[in-house]
Amino acid sequence: MKIVYDRETDTLTIVFAEADVFESDEDKPGVILDYDASGKLVSIEILDASKRVTLPSRIEYEVAPAAG
Repeated sequence: MKIVYDRETDTLTIVFAEADVFESDEDKPGVILDYDASGKLVSIEILDASKRVTLPSRIEYEVAPAAG
């Protein structure tokens, strides 16, 4: 997984898989879901990220412990 914040375009992109985008849907205004040819989610793009996300340039990553 890769997360990219582009300050110039104010776009936050979360890439789940390195695959060609076959189809894109704007789920909500400014939130674009990208899918590959088999319908799997490839990435999420958030437009005007600084207006929608608190501190889009700051990333926290957490892995929850496995249920045991």
